Amino acid sequence: MYRFFVSVLFLFIKDPETAHKLALFFLKIVGLFPFSQLTAFVAKTQKLELQQRVFGVNFPNPVGLAAGLDKDGGSAKGLESLGFGFLELGTVTKYPQDGNPRQRIFRFDSDRALVNRMGFNNKGAGALSRRLAHLKMNIPVGISIGKSKRTELEDAAADYRFSLERLYDHGDYFAINVSSPNTPGLRELQDKKFLVEIVSMMNEFRDAQKVRKPLLVKIAPDLSYEAIDEVLKVCEDGKIDGIIAVNTTVARLGVSRAATETAGGLSGEPIKKRATEIISYIHSKKPNMPIIGVGGIFTAEDAYEKIKAGASLLQVYTGFIYEGPLIARAINEGLAVFLKRDGYKSISEAVGKNKSS
Repeated sequence: MYRFFVSVLFLFIKDPETAHKLALFFLKIVGLFPFSQLTAFVAKTQKLELQQRVFGVNFPNPVGLAAGLDKDGGSAKGLESLGFGFLELGTVTKYPQDGNPRQRIFRFDSDRALVNRMGFNNKGAGALSRRLAHLKMNIPVGISIGKSKRTELEDAAADYRFSLERLYDHGDYFAINVSSPNTPGLRELQDKKFLVEIVSMMNEFRDAQKVRKPLLVKIAPDLSYEAIDEVLKVCEDGKIDGIIAVNTTVARLGVSRAATETAGGLSGEPIKKRATEIISYIHSKKPNMPIIGVGGIFTAEDAYEKIKAGASLLQVYTGFIYEGPLIARAINEGLAVFLKRDGYKSISEAVGKNKSS
């Protein structure tokens, strides 16, 4: 039914960004009482075996929503009611910014993929802080932080710290996004020189707080394994709490010609294999480093593959667009079946188990 509805919607609304905004509007309505309670009754999965404590935060289930869908938190309550174990809002920047010119989101249904070049369009860290101050969320909320477009690379660390300071009271964890391909020069911040400075400045602030909240780094799928090793070394030295693997890709292997000719970050089915390979690699190098696995997750089978590769938590984005609002429930129900089949009492027991098989 959902796929039929979406096909009709896409037929009449050609611009994916317009469809995106319409979806966020409906999610705002869903977040209002009593709609949120009714939706939660249908969507939530209450299973003890799916609960985990990862980097000091309790997650009711491992299926989260990736950053990018709700940058400014306006639909957070509606998204919460859909059964996700956590949400990641943003990416947010120090300064409000419009992002890149439209058209900047593209659907490729034959590839089960999206390409976006949004460019961190958001209302700024201050606006998100004010919104979250009035929201009571019942699941963990992560906040993805990026560099403002107007900020030079040499000043990036202070730019990231500003957003962390403004949002610190409102997030359960924070993600350093240095891997989006849609802000000029941003991926250079994955280089050791810049990343050390960003991590150091953010740690300086975290260390001065009563509660030292988790800080993660989100990496690109286009890094070589040697470059990933450097990032992991910086993360280890800087006491980073986890890795988000992976962001969108600029590669275009095995996709349609139309997707090949469209600039921006590619997400969805074509990135699934590479994302799983990187998760497996990181887990083999740093088995105690928590990983949030992202990239091409549409089904419980996709999710379980990433868990067994080494991901403790998961995020969906493109899968949410194609599979619909009940994707978290479907994945969680499937994961519970797989855990029982394989004799695991909890999701944490299955993490990285491909290594020993």
